[in-house]
Parts: sequence; C-alpha cells; structure tokens
Amino acid sequence: MKKLLLITSCFLLFAFAANAQRYAVIDTKYILDKLPEYKNADKQIQQISSQWQKEIDDKQAELDKMYKNYDAEQYMLSDELKKKREAELFNKEKEIRDLQKKRFGYEGDLFKERQKLVKPIQDKVYNAIQKISVAKAYDFVLDKSEGITVIFADPKLDKSDDVLRELGIKL
Repeated sequence: MKKLLLITSCFLLFAFAANAQRYAVIDTKYILDKLPEYKNADKQIQQISSQWQKEIDDKQAELDKMYKNYDAEQYMLSDELKKKREAELFNKEKEIRDLQKKRFGYEGDLFKERQKLVKPIQDKVYNAIQKISVAKAYDFVLDKSEGITVIFADPKLDKSDDVLRELGIKL
C-alpha cells in the first residue's frame, strides 16, 4: 500500500512538474528609468509640459486681471458695455479651456509628444522582453510596475478560440 501511494505521489509530482508553466516578473518602470534615452525623452516632455503650462497660467492671469477690472468698473458701465465685457470674459475663459484641452486633454499635444518620444523606447523594451521570453521559454511575463499586468503570454496558451467554439461561434 505504501509503495502504491509513493508511486502515485511521484507520478502526480512529475505530471505537475511537466505541466508547470514558466513565468517571469519584471518592472518596466525600473527598466525605463535605467535607459538614458528614456530619461532624455522624459526630460523633453517635462520641459514642453512646463512651457505649455506657463502659457496657460499667463492667459489665466490675464483673465483674472480682466475680471478685476470688470468688477471695479461694472457699476460705471452701461448695460451694453457690461454685456460686451461679459462676452469678452466668457470668450477668454473658453479660449483657456480649449487651450488646456488641446495641450493636456485626451489625445492632446502632450499625449502626441509622449507617443512620439516614448513609444519607440517602450517598443524597444517590449521587443527585448519578447526575445528573452521566447529564448528562455517563459509562458508568461508579468509586469509589476503598475499593478500586475501580463506583458507577454505564449500564444499557444491563448484559449480564446476554444471559448468562441464553445459558444458556437464559427472561426
């Protein structure tokens, strides 16, 4: 009986070891921080961002000054001039909001600059990860930099088509 239990345990251990998936954990933020070209790109993005923020801050200061002038003069203005000044203030506010959106909004100028400067470096890192993953036969590579993210998965492990077939979807 002991012999049978020992043989079964060994068989299960070997079966589990044979099916065990190999994985690795990396930290892309750490990797990127060590790359001089990433540091340069990040520095450029910071400079551009600061320049654009200063432009917006200057326009905001101008708007604040316009508001103060309006508050001081509104009692002496005719209704027609009040409406004109209020329209100018409204247009100036809209101009500032539009500029903020253009520079820092979703897919704005900052996003495009980041794509232009950082994406090629990220692609270079991803290609290196993929090369190492294939060479060392990793099934999964997890990135721990911003939560756990699968950065590489062996395509043979993707069972999406099996799930689609199970759902009755023809491929």
